[in-house]
Amino acid sequence: MEPCSVSTALERLPFNNTALRRLPVEDSEETGSRTVPAACFSRIRALQPLVRPTVVAQSPSALSLLDLTEQDVLSDPLSPEYLSGSRLLPGSEPAAHCYSGHQFGLFAGQLGDGAVVYLGEVESGTHGRWEIQVKGAGVTPYSRDGDGRKVLRSSIREFLCSEAMAALGIPSTRAASLVTSDLYVNRDPLNSGRRVPERCSVVLRLAPSFIRFGSFEIFQGRDDFSGLQGPSAGRHDIRAQLLDYVIETFYPCVQQTHGNRKERNLAFFREVMVRTAKLVAQWQCVGFCHGVLNTDNMSILGLTLDYGPFGFMDRFDPDFVCNASDKRGRYSYQAQPFVCRWNLARLAEALGSELEAAQAGAVLDEFTLTYEAFYLGIMRKKLGLVRREELEDSELVSDLLRLMHNTGADFTNTFRLLSRVPWPEEGDSEGATAGPAVDLILQQCASVEELKVANKPTMEDRELAMILSMAQTNPVMFGMVADTPGVSQQLERMGRLKGLLETDQGELKEKQREDWIRWVSRYRRRLAMECDGTTDLSLVKKERLSVMNSTNPRVVLRNYIAQNSIQAAEKGDFSEVNRVLRVLENPYSDALELEPLDGAHRNGQTAAYDRKPPAWAQRICIT
Repeated sequence: MEPCSVSTALERLPFNNTALRRLPVEDSEETGSRTVPAACFSRIRALQPLVRPTVVAQSPSALSLLDLTEQDVLSDPLSPEYLSGSRLLPGSEPAAHCYSGHQFGLFAGQLGDGAVVYLGEVESGTHGRWEIQVKGAGVTPYSRDGDGRKVLRSSIREFLCSEAMAALGIPSTRAASLVTSDLYVNRDPLNSGRRVPERCSVVLRLAPSFIRFGSFEIFQGRDDFSGLQGPSAGRHDIRAQLLDYVIETFYPCVQQTHGNRKERNLAFFREVMVRTAKLVAQWQCVGFCHGVLNTDNMSILGLTLDYGPFGFMDRFDPDFVCNASDKRGRYSYQAQPFVCRWNLARLAEALGSELEAAQAGAVLDEFTLTYEAFYLGIMRKKLGLVRREELEDSELVSDLLRLMHNTGADFTNTFRLLSRVPWPEEGDSEGATAGPAVDLILQQCASVEELKVANKPTMEDRELAMILSMAQTNPVMFGMVADTPGVSQQLERMGRLKGLLETDQGELKEKQREDWIRWVSRYRRRLAMECDGTTDLSLVKKERLSVMNSTNPRVVLRNYIAQNSIQAAEKGDFSEVNRVLRVLENPYSDALELEPLDGAHRNGQTAAYDRKPPAWAQRICIT
């Protein structure tokens, strides 16, 4: 008599696939890419196994959301197949989500999960319900001309950054595991026209839901500009069904407190606006640039969703762009709040008659003030200003960022170093007292040669020459052109560059020191206002340092750190991925020495890949 087989922890995951029961699902035998009308999901009939899948990295904190441990995965011989979508987990129901979206401002029609397979929703006794999906698991009806696979480098980046963002306290989808394989696909990693074989990999992603703004755009009618429409255009019944599901499931307080449908929907839209405003404020305060803020990459729950060409700034630059294909800077760092508001407007349009247009417009009008309040609140914490709110705080922050930009200061390191600025004492000499902290900040600043490179105009030479010629031949027209954001930015760069060309390194450092002493003096005067004379000063000082050091991370996932992990992994060594993960899980830890940022690693993300990292970056992955 054969012994009874004992199921593993993975095989006992309690699936409760509510989305597939509540929303329309296409259940077709047809294969290949196709338009999918009148459905929010398409069932995936056949799994597409990887060749010799192997689990190479796990996130213990993400696994715990499913009540799983690393040992549960390691002890299950089938875990590589389960976690890569190569074998069906008991209770899972593979499907792909249908959505549309505006990409770089243009409506793109049907998009959908082209490389992602929804496995189902797991009911955790401790952490609630989590949707799990595998990214890179093969072709779906939405793959268009793609193969549905993801390669090692993009999978490592998503795996690490998902967990880094969560550790920073920023709402994000999660990544529980990384599986690689012996299956290869051809890709062009440098966009050079040369395709090379790359190893297929899969990330197991988690979120309460992956529904996005674009999920509601499948109901959009024909777009006047692109001529495209959503695959379920005009199906207001399904739109209402999707909206009911989202509000009842993920916004229960909104559902319970509003009996009137229009009032409920407006309250829901306002809550999405608030979550989105808070999310982008959090991004801005850690120097994170998403890179592809299309409407299909915007979570309806206010989560950071889909890690493509993201980047954390090194040196502060408001015009920082991390996506090489974003030639016009639509998704630059400073544009992110505006773009998020624009995307919310597209969501309101997609909801159509479910909202009163005037009321939705009023909610959108609240976005900027809501964002600014969140942003300034976080920035006050970054500066240790926790007892009082002063009108001058906004200007203090703006002037700090302008100074960081002008001096090429490292964003992450500079904020961390501000906790070294001493509390003001009576009789202090500003230069002498603040000098040591300023000297540390100056070590993070750029040299004159680096600033020259950073301030070169990015406009085409011929176009720039034409504008400068206009200044001589047609001053009126030049005045009109110079006021446009793009040209104004280029002229500012030229002005800074002209000044730098007339400055040597010694003069630059002297001026930088003077400018930093001046700002730090203002900052210390503002710190003095924190204590009203009735509170124990030692407690105020302690609170300041505690708040600053728990708000300003010591480490973020800089691009070349991720690239070091990728390069090692491509040679078969995944220890660096796991070491980086452990460091990123504790971004506020004091265990790492903070050293100057090597000037070679400015915001030129791709260019930094083939350079040797600075000493502190080499040590950052040592546990």
